[in-house]
Amino acid sequence: MTSSALFWTALALFPNIPFISARHDFERRHASHTRRQSATPNDLPGNWTEVGCYTDNVAARTLTSASFTNTTGMTVEACVGFCDQQSFIFAGVEFAQECYCGNIVSNGGTNASTSSCNSPCTGNASEVCGAGGFLNLYWSGKQPPPPPVTAPSVGLWESLGCFNDTPATRSLSLGVAITGGTANVSVQTCTAACFSLGYPLSGLEFAQECYCDVHLENGAVSQPLTDCDMTCNGNSSEFCGGPNRLNVYNYTGTNLPPITTPPPNGGGGTGAPVFPVLLGLPTGWSYNACWVDNANGRILGTELPDNQNLTVDSCIESCIGQNFTLAGLEFQSQCFCGNTLINGAALTAEGDCDMGCTGNATEACGGPNRVSVYTATGNVTALPVPVTQNTSLPGQFKYTGCLAEPGANRVFPYQIILTNNNTAENCLTQCSTFGYPAAGMEFGDECWCGDISDIAANGGTVAPETDCSFPCSGDPIHLCGGAERLSLYEWQGNLSVWNTPSNIGRYEYLIPGLVPPLTATVGKNGKVNFLEKFGTSELTNSTGAYELDLSLVPDFDHAWREMHVKSDVFCNGALVLPDKAARVLSIGGWSLDSTFGVRLYWPDGSAGVNGTNDWEENFEELHLQDGRWYPSALLLSNGSILVVGGESGSNGPAVPTLEILPTPEGGRTTLFLDYLNRTDPNNLYPFLHMLPSGRVFIGYYNEARILNAATFDTEVVLPNMPGSVTSFLAGRTYPLEGSAVLFPQYPPYTDPVTVLICGGSNFGIALDNCISTQPEVANATWTIERMPSKRVMPCMSALPDGTFLIVNGAQQGVAGFGLADDPNLSALLYDPSQPVHQRISILNTTTIARLYHSEATLLPDGRVLITGSDPQTNNPDGTPKFPEELRVEVYIPPYLTSGLTQPTYTITETDWVYGGQYQIQVRLSQGTTSTMRISLIAATSSTHGNAMGIRTIFPEFSCSGNICTITAPPNSFVSPPGWHQLFILDGPTPSHSQFVRIGGDPGELGNWPNFPDFSLPGV
Repeated sequence: MTSSALFWTALALFPNIPFISARHDFERRHASHTRRQSATPNDLPGNWTEVGCYTDNVAARTLTSASFTNTTGMTVEACVGFCDQQSFIFAGVEFAQECYCGNIVSNGGTNASTSSCNSPCTGNASEVCGAGGFLNLYWSGKQPPPPPVTAPSVGLWESLGCFNDTPATRSLSLGVAITGGTANVSVQTCTAACFSLGYPLSGLEFAQECYCDVHLENGAVSQPLTDCDMTCNGNSSEFCGGPNRLNVYNYTGTNLPPITTPPPNGGGGTGAPVFPVLLGLPTGWSYNACWVDNANGRILGTELPDNQNLTVDSCIESCIGQNFTLAGLEFQSQCFCGNTLINGAALTAEGDCDMGCTGNATEACGGPNRVSVYTATGNVTALPVPVTQNTSLPGQFKYTGCLAEPGANRVFPYQIILTNNNTAENCLTQCSTFGYPAAGMEFGDECWCGDISDIAANGGTVAPETDCSFPCSGDPIHLCGGAERLSLYEWQGNLSVWNTPSNIGRYEYLIPGLVPPLTATVGKNGKVNFLEKFGTSELTNSTGAYELDLSLVPDFDHAWREMHVKSDVFCNGALVLPDKAARVLSIGGWSLDSTFGVRLYWPDGSAGVNGTNDWEENFEELHLQDGRWYPSALLLSNGSILVVGGESGSNGPAVPTLEILPTPEGGRTTLFLDYLNRTDPNNLYPFLHMLPSGRVFIGYYNEARILNAATFDTEVVLPNMPGSVTSFLAGRTYPLEGSAVLFPQYPPYTDPVTVLICGGSNFGIALDNCISTQPEVANATWTIERMPSKRVMPCMSALPDGTFLIVNGAQQGVAGFGLADDPNLSALLYDPSQPVHQRISILNTTTIARLYHSEATLLPDGRVLITGSDPQTNNPDGTPKFPEELRVEVYIPPYLTSGLTQPTYTITETDWVYGGQYQIQVRLSQGTTSTMRISLIAATSSTHGNAMGIRTIFPEFSCSGNICTITAPPNSFVSPPGWHQLFILDGPTPSHSQFVRIGGDPGELGNWPNFPDFSLPGV
């Protein structure tokens, strides 16, 4: 059969599988970070190929046959090889470390979005191994075997059907050990065992248990045949009962031998004498007693894999290896561990534990639902049957009932596996900390978080309380749901308040652009200068630099001025210098010499009048010590420039160093930073801020610390940044890109400053929260505030009224070419003056996707310029899904759409010293100077959502009539030297800004670099 015919045959056999045809994607290495992308390995055996990402369910697996777990070495190749060697036709990798095999896709497993499978394999981080509740499915190309059936007969044994059973009241009373152990249990081996013992009834349960008797006991009644749905361990083509269900067979012949072993009351041995081990145990261990298991669930919480060579000593050693103090042996080959007995464990007669161990037939290894218990301490604590916890709950949570899941799909979107510590307190606290008002526990060790609205939206229904019967893995006296059942808790009241004001501002189309800019800077001349890829641009005639005259926006031909760079500034860093001209500095770039680039532009011209200056650069005269791609820059309090991090060109090795500009004399002066080396590649464009103490805040990946500004030694290591509700490994800096700002500062500037970071990604799953900290307080912590939607690659712009506009980005993916999808079109307003969890307002939406390489820049008239998007994300047919975005928008904040007139002011002195006093003359249209505010917004250059140098200050001022005297900030720690846009606010409405310089140019950057081909404005 041809491969094509085989494919269509398989499609007919598996109508529930949406098979997909293969296509080849060639990786675009053009500046894209692809370390987290996966590709199907090309060395899979035979005709194995990937089918896609599929749903899975712990209670009802999509692939139900063999499985194994490898916490450190799981790969796609290892899983496929394992399944292929056992002749299975499907293989699936899940949760980074789990492998499952099967011959059919079972239990409603269905195709899911590719992004749902996002966990790197533990043995190869470049491959994806599913996720929690999702598996990457692979197919051998072969046809499946026939599905399993209930064997109608075996010789003279006839099927009676499926019957109920419980551990406490057995329907067939004699448990029988099968030669070869539980792995050899089948209808044939079980009926043969019962025949040899003289019993006419034989029953199989739970895939691996065999029972015999002369008649049905304890009122056993027939159940639907579909209840017996577990395939036999020893023969996957037939069923061997199910949970508390027996496939029962009746012998119809007349030649049964005499009964040789009478059925015990609750036991299960074969009649051979067995004994507990009393001597020779590991030091400190002793035998305790025989206990009833499974009357209300397992009495020991950790079950080890069945062992066909099990002995008492090997089970105890296994439990010692996992630091448990109790070991229990059951049904010959099963070993359990724990520290307490749970689920209402009860003592039973010693004779009930009468099954010999598979590794030593003279040692007692429990019986059917009987456990031989050994203890390391001499004491055994038996806890009661667990109950629902509905008191002493965290916050304002309330228990609301047992909730049924809708099957393979789930009610809530966020799953956390707490193998040993799931409790109501832990689960509810985690959910509420990240802003989720609905929390549920399931299967004992699963915590689920979401919104109350998810219940109706996703088909959750009320279930009987008895369905939630699993003890919590970390609190065995309380219940944590059941199989596909959630113990549901709901927050009473509002956990997160997202304001929906009537005045939400608006997006407005401004002008066609020339390029999708990577860096945007408002110059002292009131114009916006842009940098774009040069030499690597998709636009072949790009010169790499342009300037927009906002006063000429209606006139496209004259609004744009072509400028020029000499090297590729792609993914550079930039900031505005404090020299007299407010020159713009660009550092680093794409590859080779451009990564060492140091470029300067002196903004000139005025509104309506073109400037003539251009970018100046000479690699031979002026360059960085280390080549850098994706570096950050910060103007230090002493007036010098700190340059940090990056990589040595496109997807090159890390550059985990810092250096100072102007370069000090005396040879190489870079400083190696071990923490950047350790966290590469997830620390690019680190966040840098000067703190009021004169120290430096640095945030990178999911870590942060405070540095001495003279030695750059670490003085404080801050707590790690919180990530997502499901993962602390999520990050905030490129390529897991978020955006960071400082809260506004107010006189007398003694309050600790706050750092705010919004958005980021959990390696493909965008984050839906902002985090903030006051890094200089003792024992600093992070506050988490949930946003209304997920956002990676956001842009934040400081506004004159002390708020922050959050725009752009995606709801899925990471930064880089072709690595994000689902654009976030909504604008948000973050107001630090409001209470925590009430600071975010939902504003207007745009129709233009702004993904990778987009920016938001505050303009002098109070609007925010929205530019760029260079995602290179394609549709499956190769056509662009999102274009190279040339259109330029502005966002008009609510303070400009209320119908109020903008105030005006005049100023004569614009070069301020620290603590100096300077007069302005104001004109207000609505209020008075008693309600007026004044703000200073530091000049920034913004790239990749990182506005370098961002700062907001509300200085002290006083007024006499319409003459107001402003007191400049007191020192360079509160306000590093530099240029600021000065706004006055009449109520909510800002004026147009004018630029003022605060603190002069203490580093004498205006005289640097001293080469004839560079223009020097002086200090």
